[in-house]
Amino acid sequence: MVALDRFMRGQVDRFEPEIREMAAYCLDTTGKRLRPTLVFVSGWQGDGVVSDDLVRAAGVVEMVHLATLVHDDIMDRADLRRNRRTASREFGPDAAVLLGDALFSQALHIAALFPTPEVCRLVAESTRRVCSGEIMQTLRRRDINISLAEYRRMIDLKTAELFRVSCFLGARLSGHAADFAAAADRFGHHLGIAYQIYDDLVDFVGEEKHIGKTLGTDLATGKLTLPLMLLLERVPAAERAGIITALRGGQPMPLAASQQRMKDLGIAQEVVRAIDDELAAATGALAPHRALAPVPLMLQLGEMLRGQVAALQTAAATA
Repeated sequence: MVALDRFMRGQVDRFEPEIREMAAYCLDTTGKRLRPTLVFVSGWQGDGVVSDDLVRAAGVVEMVHLATLVHDDIMDRADLRRNRRTASREFGPDAAVLLGDALFSQALHIAALFPTPEVCRLVAESTRRVCSGEIMQTLRRRDINISLAEYRRMIDLKTAELFRVSCFLGARLSGHAADFAAAADRFGHHLGIAYQIYDDLVDFVGEEKHIGKTLGTDLATGKLTLPLMLLLERVPAAERAGIITALRGGQPMPLAASQQRMKDLGIAQEVVRAIDDELAAATGALAPHRALAPVPLMLQLGEMLRGQVAALQTAAATA
């Protein structure tokens, strides 16, 4: 991570002087760095071993992710990200959307510098898939007829895709066998699905002061996520009509009210079961490779997410 921080700071100078301050604002070192972590643990070669290829690949996927966050915050009209103003609030939405484009472009430029074209091809494909998922979700905003399969397809693209390619690149660039790279790919896919479902739950039962970003944006912007889908299934018809009105941009439904109804109806527990199913599938993908050095670290990441989910449940229960 120290090497990655150095690498990311160095990338600021690759941007034109006029926008370096803006690039530095986005390329800070305060985020969770989940995707770089996936690159590093999937390609783990032992304590003290730092691979330049892994650092660069981690930098690429993190920069793609940061670009998506810049664009997400514009569309969600979010004020906070990582406990400070979003790029959209700091520089204005017009400049921020172009800044996100610049970050995407620089990520692909770095990927193109690898001696093999595979890295650039994989990252470019993943970037397109992430953007496709975001487009699908944007076009289906305020649509209450999204099926569970369609919801999973969108989160597969917009979130799980970068988790997947991060794990694959880590294993591949470290010289692991093709069967482990494929298993790491599946692990990242399921972990990414689990993480997005968790993030969708956080939007309703989390607290901004602890999470560090604007919450309640899914309801406010009409995104139909798993917690909302379950809420619509379980409430009486009259109440369902009120939620649909809120989703479609009519009379807003206060976040506190939706949080309370989810608590009353036990929705969080069902969402957590969906997360647990994905984490079990992620663990199962690695079962044939338990003897390899990266696997215990990868499994720890799944346990860390389980811990975050448990902490969220505890906090929501006592709120």
